[in-house]
Amino acid sequence: MLALAGCLGGGKTLEVVSPDKHLAVQLHLDERGELFYQVRRDGNAIITPSKLGFSFKGHPPLDKFELVDAKLSSYDNTWTAVWGERKRIINNYNQLFVEFKEKRGDRQLNVRFRLYDDGLGFRYEFPQQSAFKSFVIMNEMTQFNLAEDSTAWWIPADYDSYEKLYKTSKVSELRQVQTPLTMKTPAGQYVSIHEAALTDYASMTLSHQGEYNLEAELVPWQDGTKVKAATPFQTPWRTLQITDSASGLLQSDLLLNLNEPSRIDDTSWIEPMNFIGVWWGVHIGVHTWQEGPRHGATTERAKQYIDFAAANNIGGVLFEGWNKGWDNWGTREAYLVPTDDFNLQEVAAYARAKNVSIVGHNETGGNVEAYEQHVEEVFSLYQKLGIRVVKTGYVAEQGFSNGEHHQGQWGVNHYRRIVKLAAKYHIMLNVHEPVKDTGIRRTWPNMMTREGARGGEWNAWSAGNNANHTQILPFTRLLAGPMDYTVGIFDIDYSRFSGQRYDWSNKPQTGQFRVHTTLSHQLANLVTLYSPLQMMADMIENYIDHPAFKFIRDFDPDIDETQVLDGEIGEYVAIARRSGDVWMLGATTGTSARRLSLPLDFLLPEKQYQAEIYQDTAQTDCAAGAENYEIVTRTVTASEVLNLQLVECGGAAVRFTAL
Repeated sequence: MLALAGCLGGGKTLEVVSPDKHLAVQLHLDERGELFYQVRRDGNAIITPSKLGFSFKGHPPLDKFELVDAKLSSYDNTWTAVWGERKRIINNYNQLFVEFKEKRGDRQLNVRFRLYDDGLGFRYEFPQQSAFKSFVIMNEMTQFNLAEDSTAWWIPADYDSYEKLYKTSKVSELRQVQTPLTMKTPAGQYVSIHEAALTDYASMTLSHQGEYNLEAELVPWQDGTKVKAATPFQTPWRTLQITDSASGLLQSDLLLNLNEPSRIDDTSWIEPMNFIGVWWGVHIGVHTWQEGPRHGATTERAKQYIDFAAANNIGGVLFEGWNKGWDNWGTREAYLVPTDDFNLQEVAAYARAKNVSIVGHNETGGNVEAYEQHVEEVFSLYQKLGIRVVKTGYVAEQGFSNGEHHQGQWGVNHYRRIVKLAAKYHIMLNVHEPVKDTGIRRTWPNMMTREGARGGEWNAWSAGNNANHTQILPFTRLLAGPMDYTVGIFDIDYSRFSGQRYDWSNKPQTGQFRVHTTLSHQLANLVTLYSPLQMMADMIENYIDHPAFKFIRDFDPDIDETQVLDGEIGEYVAIARRSGDVWMLGATTGTSARRLSLPLDFLLPEKQYQAEIYQDTAQTDCAAGAENYEIVTRTVTASEVLNLQLVECGGAAVRFTAL
């Protein structure tokens, strides 16, 4: 597993391989003291020699080293997640830990590599040392030099928003992009670059440095520096997930394994749930956040939604716009004072009596320092009222009001402070306009889900998300962790509320907006776009007495096991998830119709199952008949293949119950 390869060009090379021996990393210290790593899979180069090091403010760069010591260790264990795509997670890796000192000085730096069968993580560690006590990083010189010009699915680097449609190009055509950056090599292997355990550090973007070479570009403070730190200190893990299929990427637990175990001893209060809410009506212009004749979050409407949730196996209800001062996000009333037509105490008591959780809503508008002044009082009140979930919002596309970026070190630390405080008050979080997900849900399992991509609300008031968007997200954004995409829209073209919709200037809505998928695709998104807090986003008027709502009513987001059946980035995806004894399957396609043949070998052998299939019909058409669907019930076994015909932008959702 570890080979001291001796002198290569006058330097030293260390090699470590993955447990299955398919993946190998060489760490090379050349005769000048410069440090490089390279990655191979089955002997084929994935990452060619790529430099490691740092530059600092007021200190010389740390990029020339002497080898002090190298240690190898192995780890093989299984742990149980509080919740997730699967409960049982195998953590099996080989580790190389190397101690260095600078070539002409006394500063010390360690590098730790962990190799898994499906990828690797590495990080820098600054030990306690008298020669280097505090420092300011100006540049992390971590390179990712790709062996070939691969196809990349990407969004541009934006230090305050991820809400972009993905583009596809060659790596050689990139400029600066967000992570996860997912690529397909000419040989057909799949690589995704991201980071894990982002803590007290700036988020990493990737900057193109010519040919197929990428380099870490950290999100800056407003003063231009990147990271302010003191020893001992460690960076986040830089991660590469490497698989032979697109589906293999979705099966990886590498990011979670690189995070620390839960800091919450009693996690019994952390529970996945479905929720509905006074939300979609605001986005399509039927209701408003602000008080007035079309105000959405009223006491009367709140009780209607609570009644519907209680009657239909829905765990929670979100009320956006329940608070005074909706546009005054720096004031106390924006978080604690209800509008005149919303009685918070009465609604909370009504929800408790119906065994329904309120999903509280805190919009900061980017005024994060003001929010921090009030947030403990907010969480304390919510705990007393039995409010167990909070959706936070940080709408501020130009950065926080204090001049810092969402993704910078200050922002990263703010989000972590809120997660820790929420845990103190037994509150689960759904964060919109968040810092990127890097697997901290293992350490803080009350961090349930987040937005962090272009979600479903864009369909309400813009050109919207084409059907390919939801075929890209599982292989890019969702590799980082769960997403609150807001699924399950039944009124595809919003015709039910024709004549009742208004634009943001309070004028009758004349724009022709819609969801760009079929209804069956919307159902399948519950499965394919994973979130433990899954919002069934449509207005309840569109769910009442709708036969297809049965799939939502029966859907259990507390997942025990996931099997990725098939998929190609931007084209289609098919995923099966088990909750208890019930399997749920979602299959969706982009802008091309296709027939999928899916083996059912994930079911228990020698058992019969009832398959309840919600699918497109011969009359379903994405442009003019997207709401056409049918429900077919049949008996199946594990030895069969399920054939699904998906129309353009279509899908299918299936529920399997043992007979």
